[in-house]
Amino acid sequence: MIRDAATVDEAIRRIAGEGVSVVSRTSVSGGCISNGRRVELSNGDSYFVKRSGSLPPRMFSSEAAGLEALRGAGGPRVPRVAAVWAGSDESFIIMEWIEPGAKGRTFARDFGAQLAAMHRGRHVDRFGFEADNYIGSTPQPNGWMSSWHEFFRERRIGYQAELAREHKVIDASLAHEIDALLARLEDLLPAPDYPSLLHGDLWGGNYLVDAGGAVVLIDPAVYFGHREADLAMTELFGGFPGCFYQAYREEWPLDSGYQQRVPLYNLYHVLNHANMFGGSYVSSVRSTVRRYR
Repeated sequence: MIRDAATVDEAIRRIAGEGVSVVSRTSVSGGCISNGRRVELSNGDSYFVKRSGSLPPRMFSSEAAGLEALRGAGGPRVPRVAAVWAGSDESFIIMEWIEPGAKGRTFARDFGAQLAAMHRGRHVDRFGFEADNYIGSTPQPNGWMSSWHEFFRERRIGYQAELAREHKVIDASLAHEIDALLARLEDLLPAPDYPSLLHGDLWGGNYLVDAGGAVVLIDPAVYFGHREADLAMTELFGGFPGCFYQAYREEWPLDSGYQQRVPLYNLYHVLNHANMFGGSYVSSVRSTVRRYR
C-alpha cells in the first residue's frame, strides 16, 4: 500500500507504473460524506477513489486499516487498498474497483456463513483495536480493555451518551436513565468466549455485490468485540434475509436470549444517529433505554 503520495494523480502514477495513463474519471456513489470516482487506466485496470478536503485527515487511513484487518480475517471479500493519504488540505483513499453484479441464489446464506467464519477466524485477548477510528463521521474510541462490559459501557454507549449530553441532544433525565442502564450491563449482556473481529457498522449500505454475485464488505468501523454486536447491527434498518441468520447459526450457534439483546447493542448506533441527525432518533433512544428497566 502506498502511504506517501500526497496527491491522487501521484498515487495513480505509482500504482500503474510507466506508460500507463488515465483514460476516464467517472463520478460514482461513494457514501454520504465523501466524493467517489472510478478511475479507468489504459491497461484496463480500474480503481475507486474517495477524496475530501473537509473530513478529518485520519478518516481514510482509519478506513484503510479496517479494510486491511478484514481482508485477513477469512470472511467475505474486502477491497484491496492501493494507496491512502492523510493530508491537512486533502485526504484520499484508492482501492480496487469492484465491478458490481447481482446477488446469486445462495447470496444470503453464503454471506451469513462467511460472517460467522470471520467472527471465529481472527481474535485477540482484549477488546478494542490498534487505533481509534470512526463510526460514520463520529470518532470511535478503541483503546484496549480486558472486559467486554467495561468496553461497551465506556467506549461505546457511554461515549455516545456523553456526546449527546454535551451537545444537548438528550436532556438530564434521559442521561440519568442511560447511566442507570449502563450500571446493569453485566446483568444484561453475556461476556463472549473471546473478542471477535467485527465490521462494526454492518448494515445494508455497507456491502456490495461483485460481478460473481458474492458479498464485498466496505466502509468498516472495525474493532474486536462481541460478535452479537455485529449481528445485531444487521437488524437495525430492516434486517437481512432470514436465511442469512440461519446460515450464521448453523456455522456458529448463538447463545439463548440473543434476540432480546439486539436493541441494547443497537443503542450505540441509535445514539450515534441521534448525535448526527437528532429528531426521531432521540425518541428511539428513550424507548430503547426504557425497554430494559
